[in-house]
Amino acid sequence: MMDIAVLSVFAFAAGLIDAAVGGGGLIQIPALFNVLPTAQPAALLGSNKLASVCGTSFAARSFIRKVTLDWGLIVPAALSAFVMSFAGAATVSLVPPSVMRPAVLVLIVLMAFYTFCKKDFGTLHKPAKIGRKEQCLAVLIGGAIGFYDGLFGPGTGSFLIFLFIRFFALDFLHASASAKLVNIATNLAALVFFVPSGNVLYAIALPMAACNVIGALTGTWLAVRKGAGFVRGLFLVLLCVLIAKLSWDLLAG
Repeated sequence: MMDIAVLSVFAFAAGLIDAAVGGGGLIQIPALFNVLPTAQPAALLGSNKLASVCGTSFAARSFIRKVTLDWGLIVPAALSAFVMSFAGAATVSLVPPSVMRPAVLVLIVLMAFYTFCKKDFGTLHKPAKIGRKEQCLAVLIGGAIGFYDGLFGPGTGSFLIFLFIRFFALDFLHASASAKLVNIATNLAALVFFVPSGNVLYAIALPMAACNVIGALTGTWLAVRKGAGFVRGLFLVLLCVLIAKLSWDLLAG
């Protein structure tokens, strides 16, 4: 019961942060591995995905009610992400983390530098008109991020938010809402593997899912209430945390 209580607190925090700017896995996955060190890694990852998809779904539902989204952009990206996350998972053994971490670290540093220097980045919502070209780009973005999520994972939501702003001129609030729907697709793709193979600890995952949902609803409320500027600040903080974590992983070997 103590383990469940501790993990539930972390799940609430993960849901809150993830709803606004992504990155809930940075909180939830280390918590699972530290609180349950003897459990199978696949079971912990499956439990994380079940809790995450519940929180992300409720966050997306709240955003849909309060923010106007362009489904012509989101649906192609989500479908592509769902399919390519399988490809990423299938090739995970071919690309070791020691190769991925430096590349991802460089990308996140560049994202943080670009966002910090470009003061109006993500603060103005002037969405591009979505035509065939934009839909093809959405498929490429969804596929690339889905593949990355299946292959490695950290920062998936942040990459999506950045790319939606950069290529479709969304603000942080609308980009975060759109990213949630793509994240649902990648999480569901993972659960298609984890659930049938028995890699979900339901006694742990279900209480975490409930707390993740509460955190996600809180995070969505804060994001909508505070606006794009607030989300931009959280986004920069999250990128700094990601940079610190990946740098530590590299230094620690």
